[in-house]
Amino acid sequence: MSSNRSTSKMNWDLGSYFPEYGGPEMKEFKKKLKADIGAVQKKAAALPPLGADNMAEWEEIVLEAEDIMSRYSHIDSYIGCLASADGLNEDYVREEAEMSAVHAELSKLKVELIRALKGVPEGVFRRFTEWERLSDAAYYIGRLKILSERSMSPDKEILASDLGVDGISAWGRLYDTVSSRLEFEMKYPDGTVKTLPISQRRSLMEKPERDIRKAAFEGGNRAWKTIEDTAAAALNAISGTRLTLNGYRGIDHFLDVALYQSGISRKTLDAMFEAIYDEIELPKDILRFKAHTMGRKQIAWYDLGAPLDIESGQKLSWPDAQKLVEKSFSASYPALGTYARSAFDKNWIDWEPREGKRPGGFCTGSLLTKESRIFMTYNETLGDVLTLAHEAGHAFHSHVMSDIRPYSHFYPMTLAESASTFGEMILTEGILREPSIGDAEKALMLDTEINHGAIYLMDIPVRYEFEKAFYEERQEGEVSVSRLRELMAETQRRVFGDVLEEGGEDPYFWASKLHFYIVGVTFYNFPYTFGYLLSRGLFSLFKKEGADFLPKYEKFLRLSGSDTAENVAKRSIGMDLETPGFWKESIRSLREPFESLKELMKGLGYRAGS
Repeated sequence: MSSNRSTSKMNWDLGSYFPEYGGPEMKEFKKKLKADIGAVQKKAAALPPLGADNMAEWEEIVLEAEDIMSRYSHIDSYIGCLASADGLNEDYVREEAEMSAVHAELSKLKVELIRALKGVPEGVFRRFTEWERLSDAAYYIGRLKILSERSMSPDKEILASDLGVDGISAWGRLYDTVSSRLEFEMKYPDGTVKTLPISQRRSLMEKPERDIRKAAFEGGNRAWKTIEDTAAAALNAISGTRLTLNGYRGIDHFLDVALYQSGISRKTLDAMFEAIYDEIELPKDILRFKAHTMGRKQIAWYDLGAPLDIESGQKLSWPDAQKLVEKSFSASYPALGTYARSAFDKNWIDWEPREGKRPGGFCTGSLLTKESRIFMTYNETLGDVLTLAHEAGHAFHSHVMSDIRPYSHFYPMTLAESASTFGEMILTEGILREPSIGDAEKALMLDTEINHGAIYLMDIPVRYEFEKAFYEERQEGEVSVSRLRELMAETQRRVFGDVLEEGGEDPYFWASKLHFYIVGVTFYNFPYTFGYLLSRGLFSLFKKEGADFLPKYEKFLRLSGSDTAENVAKRSIGMDLETPGFWKESIRSLREPFESLKELMKGLGYRAGS
């Protein structure tokens, strides 16, 4: 019997995955998946590496592995949905741990594919990827070949997969479990005290009232302090495992893994950050303006998500949020609006705040059903509406790719975040053009847009710079809790400079940010900024070209799992991502909405500092 302490049921319909959790269909599906993984792995292990005389056998294994990955995505997405929506259900959490074991077995099959490609002559490899059934998977197979040159011996890679279940993955699950059950004491300005799930802290830190934001910030950090040793142990274990494996795999620098996962070159990453720091005064000006609207000269960390303190006549109930997103999408991009309406009608979103629900938001899906699901916690804020648009952008990306083979669906986070951020900007543009939306709401939307810009250009670089500095120190040994707090505050101070008020740092951001504990991806930060700025470039073209641009945009999405980010941009829209110029232009595009907001607020009779 399930151990479920949730106070309410989840919202989404997961019936297309399986008729019921733990039912015969799910059990048989999982049983066959496990058996097939083992059988194909055994068959692959019996073959020598790829050569001119065994291409047909390896082709069959590559195709069987593709089918297995599709089926794994189906059940893994399903279990991930259940465990995220109800972290108090021990059956779901236990099943999630079991899926880590299945993933480890799947990793062993991948080890065999990598072994097959290690040291293969270029001519043989080229002929193999030109075979009819593999030609449109050449990029994916090529990435496996890159991995083959950075891999340990097969027996060591298999051992690493086995140990990962109770090692690095277990530390990630521990953090998920502890964070989903964490509660904090919220002391409201009127004296009311409530104990709330930590997942509700974010919405409170997006309230216009500064004393509420501060109370949520301080109460949340008191809660994080109670588990700081656990969080630090998890962070040290995850990073330490990665660094150890890097050494055995001959990977020279920890960033090399992040660059590979992101599908970009170091030249591109450096060009983007060069542009950010060259143009840093624009996001700083945005934050100075934010401080000015609060009657202050500087901001604190808990002010980053603060909206303008403007009365809005629009209630943002969940049905209202759906209508707002659909209408805005439809006004700018009809196909996106139609897709969003379909997702709403089919109940593909779990949105309700409740006990035991994990923090954060994500989009997941099945390569079998070609359907997506959106996970978020909706607390009736404008920021939550933007989150809905963000995740709908992810889902639409998968929808556009629905007829493409599974191997070409594995696009990097850098390009995934382009689609989601593009969805946010489509929403903003639709609202600004909508005559029924009042100036106050438009001001709030513009404020959200430019504040997101400041976050992508300052907050996320803090995460990147912190993680980079942390990994450099972690190479010398474990990093203490006190040093983690100190390092985070130092990094925030360095990036934000004089915009951040004295004592306004968040020394527990390393503990409260889920992204540092995602075990499948390292440096889960700079791709957000990458995608954001790439989206601004895409959106600028959209504004210039109108509907004629949308086929190019959809080509961009469809190519996203078939080439490097640089080549996808060149092939679809002619952008050069390896020079700072493109990134600088994207950053400067924030100036227009910033100036529009200041003008709009004058029209509203708003006096800065009032």
